[in-house]
Parts: sequence; structure tokens; C-alpha cells
Amino acid sequence: MDIDTRLLRYFAAVVEEGNLTRAAERLYISQPALTKQIRRLEDQLGVGLFVRSRAGMTPTEAGQALAAHASAVLTAWERTLRFTRAATSRAARTLRVGFVASAANEHTQLIIADFARRRPGWRVQMRQAEWTDPTAGLTTGEADVALLRLPVPAQSDFNVEILLTEPRWIALPARHHLAAQDHITFQDVYDEPFVATPAESGAWRDYWLATDEREGHPVRIGAVAHHPDEWLNAIAHGQCVSLTPEATARFYQRPDVVYRPVSGVSPSRIGVAWPRSQPVDDTVDVFVRSCRAACNDDRLTDTSLTTDR
Repeated sequence: MDIDTRLLRYFAAVVEEGNLTRAAERLYISQPALTKQIRRLEDQLGVGLFVRSRAGMTPTEAGQALAAHASAVLTAWERTLRFTRAATSRAARTLRVGFVASAANEHTQLIIADFARRRPGWRVQMRQAEWTDPTAGLTTGEADVALLRLPVPAQSDFNVEILLTEPRWIALPARHHLAAQDHITFQDVYDEPFVATPAESGAWRDYWLATDEREGHPVRIGAVAHHPDEWLNAIAHGQCVSLTPEATARFYQRPDVVYRPVSGVSPSRIGVAWPRSQPVDDTVDVFVRSCRAACNDDRLTDTSLTTDR
């Protein structure tokens, strides 16, 4: 019997969420469509997988048995895809580099140039990911290596080397009552509505909401953004504020958004990451060496960026 891995992912999401509505939101499909897919899986297997009630979706005994093995099946399939895609990129002498937002800031071009010097004839393919995937394609095998803002979900699955640190700032609507201040304390914005990344971004979402640095104050979420344009619009329209790396003030300037230093929150870290389960590949090692070299390059004199050695 052949089962679509997509159906297994849908099933796993419903088990984890215990609720069709939340699972559908997480999967970005409608609830009726998700219900239809779960029933399709049940029909293919010839068993009922859930007991449906007002309280939610409870796995049956058969559902519990499937849930116990589905994760291993999906993990093995993802690993197979990673190896297959990595082999294809090696054959094409292409290194796929995933990144989110501004990658390694101004160091990115230096990294690529250094890699080109070390690996003549190889091409770097930069692949920008939306904020639904803070690993920038590492988990799906769409990237061989990635420049990431830490932390990321399942970070223990990756080799990670920290390259840079920089302060987190606060982004505000230009007409915000705090916009005229030169410096803001995080406590001053505890009760403001914040822009959040999607729920599936996990620890990354929590970090950019600073959930662990609020002294017990709950987070107010005013909007959810999947990429920088959505994020900027949510702030510019006066809906929200947001923590952001200091570099954002250089890369995303708009007249209706202001950026200010903020105290009371830890700095942001940029790292280079690659899967622990990835086949040995000296091309990735070369890229990591290029990252180290470029991020120690004294041609970049911006003192706001410091190397974390």
C-alpha cells in the first residue's frame, strides 16, 4: 500500500494539536480540506484514526499506533530527500545557501567572494526562506548550509557556529508616542501589541517576542508576518511594534517606521548551520571557513557588529 507522506504530515499535525482548527491553521489549509484528507487516510488504511468530540480529536488505538511510527517515517523520508538533493547540487557544482532576512548582513557578499576564491568553478545559489521556516531549508533538504538568526527549531539537529552578534532594537510606527525617544527600555513596550512570526517557527517566534525576558508579562500579538514586507506593513500601519536586529535599520528604511536601541533584551546572534546527518562534504566545510574569514574581515568597520569567538 502506498501512502502519500503529505497525509502522514496532516495526521501528525492533528495528533500534535489535538484540534482540527489549530492543525489547519498550522498547515495553511482550510479545516474542511484537512478533514477530507484525514478521512482519505482513514479510508486508505481501513481504520478509524480519531474519536471526534467537542473537546477535540483523540487518537484511537490504531491512531496511537500510527502516531508512534509516523514521526520516524517522516524523519527518514526527509533525510533521504536531503541526501538526494545534496547529491544533485554537488553534481551541478552548486552550493545551496539558505538564509532568512538579511543573512549575514554586510558580510554576506564577502563570504560568497571568499568561497568563490576557494572553490573555483562552483556557484553559490542563495535561497531566501519565509519566516515559516527559520532553518531556511535545512530541515527539508532544500539548502546544504544556511546563514541563520538563532535560535532555530530543532537546533540540536544542526552543527552551528556563531559568526556575529548584534543588539536587538525596537521597530515602531513613526507616529508612536515613544518614537521621539533616543533610547527605549523593553519594559516600556511590554503592553504593546507585537508582530509575531508564524506559530510553526517555534523557538524563533518566542525569541523575537522575548517571551523569556518579560518578567512574567504576557505577550500581546497584534499581527503575524511571514516575511519582511508583511512585518514592515504591520508596523507602519500603526498596528504593532517589534524587536529586530540593529541591521534592520540599515536594510529596511521607511519613512513610516523608526528604529530605536532598546535595553533589557539579549543580543541577536547570526550563525552558519548545516545538518548533523548530512553526508561528509568538504564543500560545506569550505563555506564555513569562508564565513569565519569574512566575519573577521577588518574591511568592515561597522562597530555595531562583533564577532562571537
